Amino acid sequence: MGNLFEVLSKMVEEGKEEATQTGTVEAMGGKLKGVYGFSVRLGLGGEPVVERFGNIRETPSGVQVVETREPLVDVLDEEGRILVIAEMPGTEEKDIQVKAEGDILEITASSEERRYHKEVLLPSAVEPTKVVTSYRNGVLEVRLTKTQRAGA
Repeated sequence: MGNLFEVLSKMVEEGKEEATQTGTVEAMGGKLKGVYGFSVRLGLGGEPVVERFGNIRETPSGVQVVETREPLVDVLDEEGRILVIAEMPGTEEKDIQVKAEGDILEITASSEERRYHKEVLLPSAVEPTKVVTSYRNGVLEVRLTKTQRAGA
């Protein structure tokens, strides 16, 4: 999957705040295709945040290619709101389900071409009835309203 240290070093050298690396693997004579990748960005205090995506998973029995992919996801914490952006090419808006509960957002999509699933840990709890989604050109945007705390 590439060397994470090399990617971080290159980011520092070039003064970048974000980098992505991807690749594909074919097995069973091309019948099975694995997609993998990771995105690295600098978070608060310069700490690197690594987000992996694709359909290759490491299991106790070794590396496996699975049908369901993890989309690349960005979470933006805004005042009173949270914006989640997920890259899910190969699906249509009607194929996507979004469910928010507490501080977890679950994104699922299933089409003839692709399957995606991701549970996203949000920076705070959200109102499950105030979820607004939009989907365009393979990019899902989910706008969530933060839960108001008592006394706030």
